[in-house]
This record gives sequence, C-alpha cells and structure tokens, in this order.
Amino acid sequence: MPSDIKRIVATDCGSTTTKAILIEQNEKGEYRLVARGEAPTTVEKPFEDVTIGVLNSITELEELTETTVPDGFPLGRRRLIKDGKVWRLRKNGQVVDQRQDPLEASDLYVSTSSAGGGLQMMVAGVVKAMSAESAERAALGAGAILMDTLAVDDGRKDYQKVERLRQLRPDIILMSGGTDGGTKSHLIDMAEIVHRADPKPRFGDMKLPVIYAGNKDAREEVKQVLGDSIAVKIVDNLRPSLDRENLDPARDEIHEMFLEHVMQQAPGYSKLLEWTSEEVMATPNAVGKLMKAYADQEGINILGVDIGGATTDVFSVFGGVYNRTVSANLGMSYSICNVLKETGIENIARWVPFTIDPAEVRNRLRNKMIRPTTIPQTYEDLLIEHAVAREALRLAFEHHKTLARGLTGMQQQRDVGQIFDQKASGETLVKMMELNMIIGSGGVLSHAPRRAQSALMMMDAYQPEGITMLTVDSIFMMPHLGVLSEHFYEAAKQVFEYDCIVKCGHCIAPVGTGKEGDPCVTVKGDGVNLSVRFGQIAVIPCGRGEFKELTIEPARGFNVGAGKGKPVTAKLEGGTVGIIVDARGRPFHVDLNTPNRIQKLRSWLEAFGLPMPS
Repeated sequence: MPSDIKRIVATDCGSTTTKAILIEQNEKGEYRLVARGEAPTTVEKPFEDVTIGVLNSITELEELTETTVPDGFPLGRRRLIKDGKVWRLRKNGQVVDQRQDPLEASDLYVSTSSAGGGLQMMVAGVVKAMSAESAERAALGAGAILMDTLAVDDGRKDYQKVERLRQLRPDIILMSGGTDGGTKSHLIDMAEIVHRADPKPRFGDMKLPVIYAGNKDAREEVKQVLGDSIAVKIVDNLRPSLDRENLDPARDEIHEMFLEHVMQQAPGYSKLLEWTSEEVMATPNAVGKLMKAYADQEGINILGVDIGGATTDVFSVFGGVYNRTVSANLGMSYSICNVLKETGIENIARWVPFTIDPAEVRNRLRNKMIRPTTIPQTYEDLLIEHAVAREALRLAFEHHKTLARGLTGMQQQRDVGQIFDQKASGETLVKMMELNMIIGSGGVLSHAPRRAQSALMMMDAYQPEGITMLTVDSIFMMPHLGVLSEHFYEAAKQVFEYDCIVKCGHCIAPVGTGKEGDPCVTVKGDGVNLSVRFGQIAVIPCGRGEFKELTIEPARGFNVGAGKGKPVTAKLEGGTVGIIVDARGRPFHVDLNTPNRIQKLRSWLEAFGLPMPS
C-alpha cells in the first residue's frame, strides 16, 4: 500500500449497529484512531438500505472531529461524505479522485458486514471424525454458523437426514469425503440424500449452492446425482490424503458465496460495494484474518474470544494453524439460559463470592433472558453476570478444543472395530503452555467496570499456563482492522496495538498441584522479591509499556515452562492490572463444596484490589 495514505475510514455493518472508525497518520508518521461513531443499521423497514446507517455513522465521525481531535492531528471537521456517498480517493488500488483541502475525503474506505444475517451452513462428509470434521473447520474458519453435520457414520437413517436438510434450509452445503483416488460410493450416497431433500435456500428463488470439496475422482458422478436444481461449485479436496488437510480453497469459496448469496440480500448492499475502495468482507472472517495476520507477523500463538448476547466465537492460532468455532447457544442475554442449562446452576453459583440461594440465581438469569438489553443494577448482579460469563467462556473453549485438533486417521494402525471409531485420535492443537496472548472481546469483557475483572474472568475460564499476556479489546474494532489488514497491514497493526487492545499484563501461572499455603513460586529481579504460596494470587505493580526482567523460580513439582522446579528468566510487561502471579495451580477447580469457597473467592478479588460484595 502506498505511503501517501493519510486517512482511512472503516465501517462494520452489524445486524443491529453500524460502527465507523477514522484512522489517520499523525505528525510522527504513526497511524492512530482519531474518532469512532455508530448508528443503527438500516436494513429493515422503513429504510431498507444499509448505506443510510453507514452515512449516519460516518456523519458522527465528522461531528466528533469538529469538537475533539487528539494531539498530533490537524484540527477541524473532516468532510468524509460528498454527494450523498462516502468520499474516498481510491478504488481497487487506483486513484479515482483528488482532494483540494487536507481535511477532505479519506484515501481508503473499507467495510465489513453481517447485515444480511449470519452465513448458515450444513456440512456433509463421510467419516464424522475425519472428512466431516475437516469440513467443519473450513466452514467455521470462513465465518459460518454451523447448523448441523451429516456423515455416513452419524447414526441417522437416510430419511432422517433428508428431513433435517428440509427443516434447516441452509444457505450453503459443503460436501467432503474420501481421499483423492479413494472410495466414491459413500459420496454418491450423500449426494443422493441432498438431491432427494431438494432443500430451498432462505433467500430468493435461486438454486441452493453446494460446494464439493471431496475425492476428485467422484466429481462428475456427484454433480450428475445432484442434478440441475442445485448449483454445484467444485474446489480442491479438503483431505487429499489422510495426513494432509487443505482448507483454504473451500474457505475462499465459502466466503465468495457468502458475499454473493447472503450479503447481497441486504438492501443497499450493491451501493455499498460501489462506495468501498476494496471488497466488503464478512465480519467474523475479518476478525479471524486479523488474528491470523498478527500471529504470523509476530510469530506468536494467540487465543481470542468474542462473547456476545447470543453466541460466543473462539479463535486460535497455534503453530500458524488458524481455527475458529462458534458456540451458537452460549451468550450473555438471549442465550443466557442455554448457558444455565448446559453447565448447571451449581457451576455458575460456585463463582459467586457471597451466600445466595441457587434458585435466586436461576430467576435472575431468566429475567435477563426476557429483558436482554438490561445491564446489572447492583454489584451483586454484576458478580452473578461475571459468574455466568466464566461458564460461557469455559464451555465455548471446551467446544473449540474438540475441533482445533490435529488430523485424525493418520499413521495409526487400527483393527476392523476401530475404523469408524476415531475418538482417541487427533490431539488438540491448543497447548496452553505455548500460548503467548489471550484477547478478550465482547460486552461482558470489554465493558467490565474494571480491567482486573476481565483478567480474572479469563484466568478462571481458560486457566492459562506458564507466562501469558492477558488483553481486552477496548471498543471492538477488530472487524475494521481485519479487513484493513488485508490491504494495509502496517496501519492495522499500529492501531491494533495502540488503540484496540488494552494490555492487562502478563500472567505467571505455575502448572502443578499442592497443599493450601505451601510454597509455590518466587519472582525476583528489577526491585521485585515476591514469594507466593499455593492457592493465592498476587499482583506486581507495573504499568503499560513498563517491562521487568524477572526470574521465576517454581517450587519442586511446579512448572512455568522449563520443566518441574526449573527457573525461567523473562522480560515481562505490565498493563492496566500489572504482572499477575496466579499460584492456584493447574488445573484448579472450585465447586460449591470447596472448603472456605467464599473466603477464597473474596481473597482473589482482594488481590486485584476489587471491592467486596456486602
């Protein structure tokens, strides 16, 4: 991207709110966030035009720059709209307009969208734990919501699969199975089921798109069986061999079809395409692009979460392998009772640091479900909401670990009875000791009254091991930066590090178990000499941008990354909380019957300087 780009506008057209951000280059040549505006998304009546919400959110950017502009940027109202359109100077890399005044126009305008609703997909494979699982990874990684997975060995009769397809009406079906040159009969059988179901897509009267990413030798026969009533798109095999997975061609095609079949249904979307400098990207896909690009460029392993009112998305990049999962039934408002149902009232009540009848907790959560836009009115309400968040985060993470796995079926000798039983194969790629950074996003984490509360929720839900940086997305601009990173990574990275993520601080967490009060870990160096006993949490004061060279000496039987009892010396960074020493052991468990449970929970709050409930 040329160096003369001084001003960037990015929008994210969500299902309810359109968010706009203004990024500019300051006097030092650094890219920073200047203003953020938002407006209701206008896809429904009476407007039925997504671009009205876009113009409203960008008008707010103009108004904000009239009154408040950070130091290092030119003062004055920006003029970002011209003739009822977003005023941008570039289209597809070419300069198409000129500015007369430094405050006029943006050099680049990019956008993401989920205004047409999420992409709803079904996956059809041969072996549930092999080809179908690879297809799930491809679909979820492309930003889809997975409605169901059909497989030869999923235990359902053919007529039940046909009924399921007709009932769910997916936007796209992804078919996979068989290594290149392998069996064809199962794929043809699955194609026959899809053909018999003849499912109709949610939008319009177009043909249902089916992406075929299976055995290349079965392509023609599958196409023939599916017939003319289905639009078949053929891409490279997801599993060309048992020991190789090739997800990118299928992911790219899913994204193209999402743009074509779902996002096109949002009224005014074609106008938005004309306005943007580059192609519009699906919101969850953009978040994943940013995570992957940042992890690759920095050479680190990342775990990210976006917890919303209805769903929780988990993203991870380990060893360069990107995975995303959507837990469509776990959220903090519309889906809060699903969290209750899945985890049980006892698992939520165990995190509440005061005495309360579990039935009372249940009733408060039901009230939240029927009034999803309410926020906690008392500190006790807030603590109950944070207790639910821990369980939603934990359950979504467990789901993610089951899918973010190595390949199943490779280099393993099996007897006949094990051919369809893949349970023991495919280790999870999520290795907590190798994790460098956790990014927490979504209302309950981003808008917690204190960053220490967000840090504690992530520590309790994920139980990071060794040394891990805890961060929170400040105002949820990751979709904007994700689409920008595709075209101008350096600007996206600078805004991401400086304005987007708020560092809480490094967390030191020894792995191992012991007795309450026994020596666990000692941290020394740079004016620090701290011993923390098992079961305790301590915080070393250290601000954002401050670094301390520390030697961490675990007690015998504990490991912080170099092996049991072996010290580690590292340069650690603080943040809004500080450098956190979590000596509760790994794994640690709290339940309603844990001795002195309330006292322990209160001591952990106290360690972070958080207020005590009455």
